[in-house]
Amino acid sequence: MPHLAFDIAFCAQLNKLQPTVRQGVFDTWEKFEQLTHDQLRKDKGLRLEALTGGKDRNSPIRTIRISQGVRGVVLAPEGGDTYVLLRVMTHDKAIAWALKQKASINTVTRAVEIRDMATLEQLAPAYERIAPSPERRLFAKFSDGDLAALGVDATTLRQARVLTDVEQLEVFAPHFPQDQREVLEYLAAGFTVEEVWRDVVSLHLADQAAVQPVDPADYDTAIRHTRTRIAVVTASDELRDILDKPFEAWRVFLHPSQHKVAYRPSYSGPAQVTGGPGTGKTVVALHRVRHLLRHLREGERVLLTTYTTALVAALRNGLAGLVEDEALRARVDIMTVDSFAARVLSTSRRPIHSQEETARWEAAAAATGCNGTPQFLAQEYKHVLLAQDLRTVEAYTAADRKGRGSALPASSRAAVWRTVHEFTEKLAADHLRTYLGTCSEAADRLRETGPRYRHVVVDEAQDLHPAQWRLLRAAAPERPDDLFIAGDPHQRIYDCKVSLKSVGVKVAGRSTRMRKNYRSTHEILSWSTALLHGRPFDDLADDSRHDTLLGYRSSLRGNGPEVHRADTSEAEMAALTARVRTWLANGVQPSDIGITARFKKNGDQAVEALRAAGIPAARLRGDTSPADAVNVGTMHAFKGLEYRYVAVIGVHEGALPYPRAITPPEVDSLQHETDLLAERCLLFVACTRARDGLYVSWTGEPSPFLLEAGVVAPTER
Repeated sequence: MPHLAFDIAFCAQLNKLQPTVRQGVFDTWEKFEQLTHDQLRKDKGLRLEALTGGKDRNSPIRTIRISQGVRGVVLAPEGGDTYVLLRVMTHDKAIAWALKQKASINTVTRAVEIRDMATLEQLAPAYERIAPSPERRLFAKFSDGDLAALGVDATTLRQARVLTDVEQLEVFAPHFPQDQREVLEYLAAGFTVEEVWRDVVSLHLADQAAVQPVDPADYDTAIRHTRTRIAVVTASDELRDILDKPFEAWRVFLHPSQHKVAYRPSYSGPAQVTGGPGTGKTVVALHRVRHLLRHLREGERVLLTTYTTALVAALRNGLAGLVEDEALRARVDIMTVDSFAARVLSTSRRPIHSQEETARWEAAAAATGCNGTPQFLAQEYKHVLLAQDLRTVEAYTAADRKGRGSALPASSRAAVWRTVHEFTEKLAADHLRTYLGTCSEAADRLRETGPRYRHVVVDEAQDLHPAQWRLLRAAAPERPDDLFIAGDPHQRIYDCKVSLKSVGVKVAGRSTRMRKNYRSTHEILSWSTALLHGRPFDDLADDSRHDTLLGYRSSLRGNGPEVHRADTSEAEMAALTARVRTWLANGVQPSDIGITARFKKNGDQAVEALRAAGIPAARLRGDTSPADAVNVGTMHAFKGLEYRYVAVIGVHEGALPYPRAITPPEVDSLQHETDLLAERCLLFVACTRARDGLYVSWTGEPSPFLLEAGVVAPTER
């Protein structure tokens, strides 16, 4: 019986399709499930038609009727059971697009390939005429044999040989076959042939018996080998869920690199996956939970934890969509690390907020006669005493203050120690606590009573403090598969640097880096990445090494970010309202739009302006996201979330970086630089929440981060 599968490019366009067209796709899929091959080809409603005048006379590409005036482009191989829906467009556009395409099978990866042959044949001669001598071209140092071994066929090789630089590759890339494009992008980014084989090509071969020669006409087998881009849907409920939630559709695809990490049978100890925004780290973590649940013994449980309550909600929803068995899902506790600490201690002590903490440090310093400022004392407590788990004045006096940019003679540390003791004693007496102090106490409790979980899975690991890591280390016994960690140092928006090795979490030999962005378009990603260009980031596993965004890229293409300067906040809100109206008029659902700002007051202004214009808008509240309304929240609250369209507002001088969030250099020069980098990362994180469209606005002068990155030209100031 025939089946209709779905190409990832079709899923990427789902959010642009009208509801009637989506229903047409569903009805078409049902027909495939009910009719025979012969009936399909004769069905007058489907009207499966071959192309005439295309680039490939023997092309397996056909068109099919979806609804009135709308056709789908399908891969319809002779003799196979599986058809693949590639695109859905209006009648004339579908025919025009299909005529330009050529289908083939990669002889190395054994996957289906679709390339825009007409455009490539038009581009190549023009670039050949302006290209320098062959030895000065982009892929000159790679032999034809090396490229062929990586799956680059003769046609792509001939076209790639005309390219001079990465910018030209970006012009060709959207039209190349995806597997071959990925190989060329890695090589252009500086990876060796051996590294590309290991990190890209070999992953496609993990489950294949690559001993038989490839049949260039066997599309049925090739479709089964294209699991990175083709999803076979077997149930109507599954398809309906994809069609009703197009923004989540890409999650049905698990890249071989992700599958290899998430479903590895076992790790001998803690394992780590890192990668830039949108690379699927959270998806991998959720799939890892799913894998671990399948092997739990009686009485064993899993802790899935992260930094903020908003992320807890996202993890809870993600796991619900992945693990249907409620009884199995009930064996996973999903909560923040701080909530876990409070549960371990069964404490009702109230956590103090930052202003109250500052006042208490002032009082403690006055009581002990210490001349340290509240800011210095708070950071010394956080980054030295709690970070290194120092329990005695002798240990503190002898401690290495690496990472601190302020001198503190050993003779002065006794006064600081007395002040810290005064601060913590007063907190306990008043039935109060700090979050990190609670984590430290909870770690002590677990070391006394024993672990509570068989497995701990951590998302957004880069923002956790050493005290929190010691708690998580104590939460599970040191056995295979004890900790699974997902994070990215480029998204560190809190000043919590940590080396996992220093807190007893050793991931050497069990660390994987994801480099492909599945969320944002190439244009949004390039614009946002420029904000961090040239800045060093400590590796999560070992702070003696630096992490980079080398090879970080997206295959999605779209429009570049839009920037807007306003003279007043009222004008900025008016422009924002107009932009949101345009998105809504184009069929975007309100809940697929996110608006974020550095400060809550800007978000409140946005909510008020949108509601006044009759647009539903609501603020993020704890671990709940507003439904059927534009979501509005601070940049910190948007951490880990994603939207089709994002407006980042209030990006003006004095907001990013925010002076009150920056330690003065005279207090601590190294902390000053760390704080600046955290502010820069905050803007980077906010911008990379967007998938299809990004809008950035400010009043007056723009943030210096925008100017330094070159994403705002001087004429836009």
